[in-house]
Amino acid sequence: YNAGVRISLVQLQKVDPPQQVIDAFRDVQAARADQERLRNEAQTYANRVVPEARGRAAQLTQAAEAFKEQTVAEARGQASRFNAVYEQYKKAPGVTRERLFLETMERVMGGTDKIILDSTGNGQGVVPYLPLDQLQQRRPAPGQQQGGALR
Repeated sequence: YNAGVRISLVQLQKVDPPQQVIDAFRDVQAARADQERLRNEAQTYANRVVPEARGRAAQLTQAAEAFKEQTVAEARGQASRFNAVYEQYKKAPGVTRERLFLETMERVMGGTDKIILDSTGNGQGVVPYLPLDQLQQRRPAPGQQQGGALR
């Protein structure tokens, strides 16, 4: 202001807010500290959760791709099997039809108990059935113990 006064140094010795605003001043300082703390907590949470979510997303994507590849491969295999059967069918329809019927019956009836009935009328009724596949499973392998003694 060209008043002839020149200030060369300002030194604050005691800086306290006035009594009327001290509570508001402390609230502002506490709010700033809370803001910084919450920012740090949020950043820590994001640093933990985001990589886990990305990992889970990548895992799900890989599982979906594997399922897709498996499904496509199975479909191609079934299509090629169908084409092979169709080629055989064109050569010999009767034989192929009979073979398909027998394979289907084997698949459907393979796991069931079998009872054979004699319907010729000679009075016997039930024909004895010898389950050879079950007898082979029950037979012990050579060198196994049966009844406490080696065979």
